[in-house]
Amino acid sequence: MTAVLRRRLPFDHADLMALLAWSLRQPLHYFYVAPQLIKAVEGYTKEHELTPELRERIGELAQHLVSGYTTADTRRWAKKLRELAGLRSGTVPLVAGEAWSDVAIHDVETEDDEGRRTAWVELLGLCAGASGAKPSARWRKDVERHLEGIGFGPFKEAVLRWFPLVERPRTRPIEEWSEWAPDPNLLIEDSNADVLKGLAWACGLQEDAELSRALTALALSAYKKVPQVGARCVRVGNACVWALGNMPGMGPIGQLALLKVRVKAGTAQKGVEKALAAAAARLGLPEDEIEEMSVPSYGMTEVGLRREALGGFTAELAVTGTSSVEIRWTRPDGKAQKSVPKAVKEEHAQGLGELKGASKDVQKMLTVQRDRIENLYLEAKVWPYGVWRERYLDHPLVGTLARRLIWRFTDGDRTVAGVWYGGRMVDRTGRVLSWLGDSTRVELWHPIGETPDEVMAWRDWLAELEIRQPFKQAHREVYLLTDAERNTRVYSNRFAAHVLKQHQFNALCSARGWKNSLRLMVDDEYPPATRHLPAHGLRAELWVEGLGEDYGTDTTEAGTYLYVATDQVRFYGSDARENYAHAGGGGYGPVVYGAAAAAEPLALEEVPPLVFSEAMRDADLFVGVASVGNDPNWSDGGPEGRYRDYWTSYSFGELSATARTRAQVLEKLVPRLKIGDRCRLEERFLVVRGDVRTYRIHLGSGNILMEPNDQYLCIVPASGSAFGGNGNVFLPFEGDRTLAVVLSKAFLLASDRDIKDPTILSQIHGTR
Repeated sequence: MTAVLRRRLPFDHADLMALLAWSLRQPLHYFYVAPQLIKAVEGYTKEHELTPELRERIGELAQHLVSGYTTADTRRWAKKLRELAGLRSGTVPLVAGEAWSDVAIHDVETEDDEGRRTAWVELLGLCAGASGAKPSARWRKDVERHLEGIGFGPFKEAVLRWFPLVERPRTRPIEEWSEWAPDPNLLIEDSNADVLKGLAWACGLQEDAELSRALTALALSAYKKVPQVGARCVRVGNACVWALGNMPGMGPIGQLALLKVRVKAGTAQKGVEKALAAAAARLGLPEDEIEEMSVPSYGMTEVGLRREALGGFTAELAVTGTSSVEIRWTRPDGKAQKSVPKAVKEEHAQGLGELKGASKDVQKMLTVQRDRIENLYLEAKVWPYGVWRERYLDHPLVGTLARRLIWRFTDGDRTVAGVWYGGRMVDRTGRVLSWLGDSTRVELWHPIGETPDEVMAWRDWLAELEIRQPFKQAHREVYLLTDAERNTRVYSNRFAAHVLKQHQFNALCSARGWKNSLRLMVDDEYPPATRHLPAHGLRAELWVEGLGEDYGTDTTEAGTYLYVATDQVRFYGSDARENYAHAGGGGYGPVVYGAAAAAEPLALEEVPPLVFSEAMRDADLFVGVASVGNDPNWSDGGPEGRYRDYWTSYSFGELSATARTRAQVLEKLVPRLKIGDRCRLEERFLVVRGDVRTYRIHLGSGNILMEPNDQYLCIVPASGSAFGGNGNVFLPFEGDRTLAVVLSKAFLLASDRDIKDPTILSQIHGTR
């Protein structure tokens, strides 16, 4: 190309477009061809008018020349190219081809106010040079100066338009790359990522609810996993977390709490925890209380309700469940309006947008707070009554959850459990707890400290009042030491020898507060899945190892094991040495290499009963959800049929504690179903009589056998499917998807003559 350019040939439009395109595909050759290209462009402009396409292509090359590493020469060449293309002075340090960068370049280039445009170019230039884990004092001062030139309003408007576009596909897909490299179309271009990092930092300099939400969404996009890479762009995600941790006010802390639950990567979780700690220090608040003190109300002035007047209409944002929110409209005459009024859309678009944004935030935050409250069991939290009322019972958002839970109240020698009902706190007989006051201490009720009769009484009372708990509390499984565990003394084999889908298991670990690393088929060591329990000075370990020996069959293309086998559950002191084991097994020890003494596990009898029960409940959850035995497609035993015996024994075997709780719920629920006369409970199964055949649905796995010959019936639930309450059935708690699947299958099979799916019909009628 250099030889061609030196000939100074009479290039036409197509020639010049091709030469520029080649240069853009070969970034390492800019320095060799840029001067000759400039002369070629200059010669062309003497004889021809530049087309919009050619002008855009020249502008792209100018931007590439100053992206990343720049010199005085590249900056001079870029300036000359922009002059030849008739583009305004000043270079926007972004690379076109990504949805967000295209819009950002256009916005800055078409800015009419020359002073504001210059401020934008200089600000983006500063952002492009953002380096380190956090901005320097000098960088922040320079950014604040440029923000003054732009104005906070225009800056906010721009980034709220740009950030959501980061999630969109490239506008100019990259079609060729090495088969050993990750797909570049899924990544953020490096120089663009630097600018995003700086913009995120800039957003953290001033408190703003909309910017904090935009930073959270950008962080989730940046932390999204990409094959062969991991997180899509760690530095952008980390910059968003830093910005939220340093943004003034309490609101951003709620967004950090949301990220703490939704971000799965271990390093990212550490960053979120560090940002929460920084926020706590900045606000002078105890670190262990920062999350519960900072939950936003989202404009709600009553528990679960926000009212907004918009153009004569009244909007009510109402919490209707643990993760459901509605916006209701009332006309000026007091009558209900089914949809958003036209006048509100036309005259109050901004207010309507803010209300819809708050609705989405409330829905997300409800799930976060539900999980946080459930995790309080292992934090041994106790509150003074006044503090508890403010942060839980009367909080506009948290109160919608707290008022459906049982709490334990202690005042002197008196301890009573109560729940909110009829505008007051009452015990399970309905008697008002009128003695609650400043000297009362409050904690979350757990069934492990109650007699079976007391627990059953609570279940019956809540069911009678149709109080649906946000998670299993009255129906919570309790795991007590068995004789076998007393014999093994320091470990439990209760959940050993199960085959789990590794990625699903890893996601569950993250959701339940366990630390776990995905195991790869490599010569490396990994720690066990671990739950740290600082309130008790302990850590719980679930030992697992990768399964399989065939790369590509037992692993993903990147070498990650598809399945893991479970082993022992153990407990150690918090300061005990970590254990490690080879990815494919080989036994756990205290160090990767060497002969250091092993850490001594605690005797299970020394572990507090509630801690033991909750850790074992998590292990049961991991097996109950991630076991391949739950997958109806695994009836053939998986790869080469290796796990056929395991699948059969699990799918139709003895019930776990969770499945036994499911049976207890169904025992009272089935008679109230509209299909109740077609159903009965029989040992491990819900037996459903259809018109064609009779079906036995296993209460642990949800898998189905058909009478009379126990033929297997494969019905795969749709992703995310759940029992929608056929017949308006009341379920006493949320979060048990298998219970929902069992009920859905029961309703389907009770009317088996109405089934249309040919795959299911062929199995029922024995045609396959």
